[in-house]
Amino acid sequence: GGPDHRFRARHRASDTSAARMKRRTFIGSLLATSITGLAQARKPDRPRIAVVGAGAFGGWTALHLLRSGARVTLVDAWGPGHSRASSGGETRVIRFAYRSRIYVDMARRSAALWRKASESWSQPLFTPSGVLFLYQKGPGSAFIEDARAHLADAGIDQERLSADQLGIRYPQIDLDNIAGGLYEPGAGYLLARRACQAVVEAFVREGGEYRVAAVRPGSVNGQTMTAIRLSNGDRLAADQYVFACGPWLGALFPDVLSDVLTVSRQEVFYFGLPEGDRRYAAPDLPVWADFGERLWYGIPGAERRGFKIADDTRGPPLDPTNADRTASRAGAAAAMAYVARRFPGMRGAPLIEARVCQYTNTRDGDFIVDRHPAADNVWIAGGGSGHGFKHGPALGEMLAEQVLGLRDRKPVFGLGRFHG
Repeated sequence: GGPDHRFRARHRASDTSAARMKRRTFIGSLLATSITGLAQARKPDRPRIAVVGAGAFGGWTALHLLRSGARVTLVDAWGPGHSRASSGGETRVIRFAYRSRIYVDMARRSAALWRKASESWSQPLFTPSGVLFLYQKGPGSAFIEDARAHLADAGIDQERLSADQLGIRYPQIDLDNIAGGLYEPGAGYLLARRACQAVVEAFVREGGEYRVAAVRPGSVNGQTMTAIRLSNGDRLAADQYVFACGPWLGALFPDVLSDVLTVSRQEVFYFGLPEGDRRYAAPDLPVWADFGERLWYGIPGAERRGFKIADDTRGPPLDPTNADRTASRAGAAAAMAYVARRFPGMRGAPLIEARVCQYTNTRDGDFIVDRHPAADNVWIAGGGSGHGFKHGPALGEMLAEQVLGLRDRKPVFGLGRFHG
């Protein structure tokens, strides 16, 4: 019974204990495997969804669908934020002032999601420079009164400014004919092209599939669309299809949208700022809009591109694919004359850049977010009407939930309103 005996006894006991441990581990793993297999068997298949269009509406819809557990393929003909896109260009205004409460709430939700994206992706997509609305007696005043009521009810910061207060705060503006202003300190501008690209990058990083191809709808039989056709000859089959193709929607679905959507040519101009003069750049001057006989708006000095100005009046029809996008001399002259009148310190500023983009307009200015009337598995999202970009995150969230059956459709965005 010496030390060797005690060692052998301890060794035999250890072997027995190890054997019991292995048996328990083996049985436990079998149970875990069985439970996992049962859970997988009970879990419904992840829906397959194809989203066509990687702009503000399509990109955010694809990202929300992916984060909700769907298998998502996002397809775009030229890439996010490309030069033909309504979601292209450097900047877009984000404001909360609307005459309709639904857009106030959507803009507030979108602003929260834009801020969160800026932080989590470490990209300054949203700059809260403030937005200033200038209005004359008559033109614009009704909009201001309705917007102020909605903003107050929603608890969104706002400031009503008299003409005298405007003159003290913004001496660089000629306030001739201006009756007053409405200032939104939490509003500002978004980096449009960069934002579209960031959304698609996040989508791919989180497991989505992204493809560059032109798309043609599949055939429709018995309220169901079959696989869509890609320009490389492939067919892409899915359980649900979302078309968020901006100005190309009408050509894809002429039977449904030919009398609903119009595409208008819009010109944007950039004037060079005076050397060393910060009066016409943020933060000295916020994003602004002037409600006069025409609605002019501008984003001062954003991204050092110059003094951006545009006329919101709807222009002539435009072919989004093949149109010559050279700005007109008449448009440039009108913009130059307006800048010289309203911002005297910019008189004689050189035109340093011009762009031609487009608005995809509905007859009433409200968006389209609805099922295709002849295909239950097809969704259409578009009709941004010049104010859609800012709403991309909230609209994508809403549409993703509708596609997945988690939220009811909103009649205000339905196609039925055009044919009721």
